[in-house]
Amino acid sequence: MSQIDKASFSRYGKTFQEKLSFFILDDRVFSDRMLEVLTVEFLEFKYLQIFVEKIFSHKKKYGTQPSYETMKTILKSGLDGENEALQKQIRDYYARILSNVNVFESAEWVKDTSLDFCRKQKLREAMMKSTTLLQKCSFDEISVLINDALKAGADADFGYDYIKDFEKRFEFSGRDTITTGWQKLDEITGGGGGRGELGVVIAPTGVGKSMVLVHLGATALKAGMTVVHYTFELRDTVIANRYDSCITGIKLDDLMDNKDEIHKALKDVDGTLIIKEYPTKTATTNTIRAHLEKLKQQGIVPDMIVVDYADLLRTLSTRREKREELETIYEDLRAIMMEHKVVGWTASQTNRTGLQAEIITMQSISEAFNKCFVADLIFSVSRTTEDKQKNGGRIYIAKNRNGPDGLVYSIFMDTSNIDIKILEAYNQEESLSPTLSKDEQQKFMLRKYKELIKGAAM
Repeated sequence: MSQIDKASFSRYGKTFQEKLSFFILDDRVFSDRMLEVLTVEFLEFKYLQIFVEKIFSHKKKYGTQPSYETMKTILKSGLDGENEALQKQIRDYYARILSNVNVFESAEWVKDTSLDFCRKQKLREAMMKSTTLLQKCSFDEISVLINDALKAGADADFGYDYIKDFEKRFEFSGRDTITTGWQKLDEITGGGGGRGELGVVIAPTGVGKSMVLVHLGATALKAGMTVVHYTFELRDTVIANRYDSCITGIKLDDLMDNKDEIHKALKDVDGTLIIKEYPTKTATTNTIRAHLEKLKQQGIVPDMIVVDYADLLRTLSTRREKREELETIYEDLRAIMMEHKVVGWTASQTNRTGLQAEIITMQSISEAFNKCFVADLIFSVSRTTEDKQKNGGRIYIAKNRNGPDGLVYSIFMDTSNIDIKILEAYNQEESLSPTLSKDEQQKFMLRKYKELIKGAAM
């Protein structure tokens, strides 16, 4: 038996081969590449060989990638030629792999490793055949043979194929979200922040945007998520104390006297929190990327990333204007959220017009209005001096890609223990007219929500 016949994925183990087989179903482009180079016998388990054969047979016959539902039907009625034990093994594998929440961990490594292995086997096979052709001086045939082997399995991702990817359009693909801890905000955003998305909290200095970010992180933490919180302004221990207060309800001033109670409460928290402190304007988005990679090497995979706050990051390159630098930072941040499939939250400071504004619209965003374009959700927090005295304020939904915007809610906000609640909206049926100028929008909002403003101040 030749070396090629003996080649297999056995050295990578069972989990690797099960993931590989699933990715051949899940990823059409990867599946097309593997179809050119994979010999199913490279898989050492019979149930995986048959599983992959069924995928390839469907692709060859119908010209489309089978969907999850189609594959379920194939495995239900298309295994009659196999013994009952093997049929059960194949179906059990498919049910198990679909319910495995960690199936996509190391996905790119599995795909790259398997493609590299198969392409090398394809090239080795071509070289062995070339040895025979060389004796016949068939140089043209050798050239074609080697070139074909080199091309097999090469990257051919030209994008979403309207015909070949037909089934993908009809699969359920709901957003994977993490709650904000506020029911009313979750309702209009379709469940909260979505993985791969970036949310921005806008507020002037001293209003409590960092408190809002802690609330969002603590909510995810209590839900069993892994949160990485980057701070560029406050000490890591200060941020940790705020999480203590938010989770336990103990006032910040009383934390030192309630150490045992806090420690006991935190034992019931299932999530993981990593707080990383960098001096102001020393860290870049590449610094965050490098830190996330180190965490990944330690087995820490975040579900949420909180950046407190993006305006305090240093740009990778110096631009002519500050607004251009900020735009680049926000674009890079959203890219990080997409790369790591996490929910992202950050904050932005308003200009001076927001200091005593009763409702903060996007016109008050400091320096870079264009950074709003990349964000998926933007809401502002406004609190006048009177609001702070009465633990009141307002949240304005400035942008919402997954639902309505232009809404104003009254809020309760007690910064002594990070207790923040969204109360009632004045009118959820109406929103700002996009045809109004910035000044007209501000006047419109103040007039429209006059009753709400008065009610929140009482």
